[in-house]
Amino acid sequence: MRTALVTGSAGFIGYFLCTQLLENGFRVIGLDAMTDYYDVKLKQRRQQMLLQNEYFTAVNDRIETPGLLMQLFARETPDVVIHLAAQAGVRYSIENPRSYLESNICGTFELLEAARAHPPQHILLASTSSAYGANTEMPYTETDKADHQMSFYAATKKATENMAHSYAHLFDLPVTMFRFFTVYGPWGRPDMALFKFTKAILEGQAIDVYNHGDMKRDFTYVEDLVEGIRLLIDAVPVRPDDGAVTEGDSLSPVAPWRVVNIGNSNSVQLNDFIAAIERATGRIAERNFMPMQAGDVPATWANADLLQSLTGYRPKTDVETGVTRFVQWYREYYGA
Repeated sequence: MRTALVTGSAGFIGYFLCTQLLENGFRVIGLDAMTDYYDVKLKQRRQQMLLQNEYFTAVNDRIETPGLLMQLFARETPDVVIHLAAQAGVRYSIENPRSYLESNICGTFELLEAARAHPPQHILLASTSSAYGANTEMPYTETDKADHQMSFYAATKKATENMAHSYAHLFDLPVTMFRFFTVYGPWGRPDMALFKFTKAILEGQAIDVYNHGDMKRDFTYVEDLVEGIRLLIDAVPVRPDDGAVTEGDSLSPVAPWRVVNIGNSNSVQLNDFIAAIERATGRIAERNFMPMQAGDVPATWANADLLQSLTGYRPKTDVETGVTRFVQWYREYYGA
């Protein structure tokens, strides 16, 4: 039985990933700070469900706490580490950038130091499609330059990619960075568009539609994302002996480090996404059109060829199916 350490285990993605790993025979150590960035009851409920499995252990503390991860690595000696814990959200990073510095930068530093002292077989760290920043050529490919992040959130995530690369190079730690693309689904975060739109529509309230609806996103269903992460666990990067890297591969020529997109390979217009919510709820949304928000980008679109090349898998759940599942969950959970 392999041991996986998952940070952010009570989060939206963390919950689904831990569930998948437990179903696949892993012992899972879940670390989560249970912060109040959004409704803690959602996190508590997710963690309660995970604790029903005897092979899941919960640790509630902050990843940036000095020495915490070092002690956890020494005690549990994880075979695999999946680092999901982070302060999320583009807009909140404008209001409270220090929380992103502490959680995303300092927290990742603590994890890398612990991995340096107690090396696992593979470290997988969450990044974001926001790392592509001002890039306009799409679909985004891992080998594209990603130098002009548009928000401090994106900047901290790109910084963790660079930090992890240096540790991979210096200490031969196998690292895979995966970039998410607008993840959605049941148990999702209340600060995300699908949750806010569904809540407002069911309550008869207007929804705020930014950039006057001229937005596109590569919406990725959470279970598809988690399947991609699970399969990448066994796609361990290896430092190339001669520095030669296959065309299309983001493998570093000087380290066992790689970045991989996990997206649906399909950019969906925001108004079409809203229409899917309307069909699932059976109600028409009242739209409050707004200008583009600071730090946001007009479109995202993933090239998922590298993921498929490494794992044989490509996300496939369409927006209609995914949104319907979310609305069903929302109605049941909130009695709406």
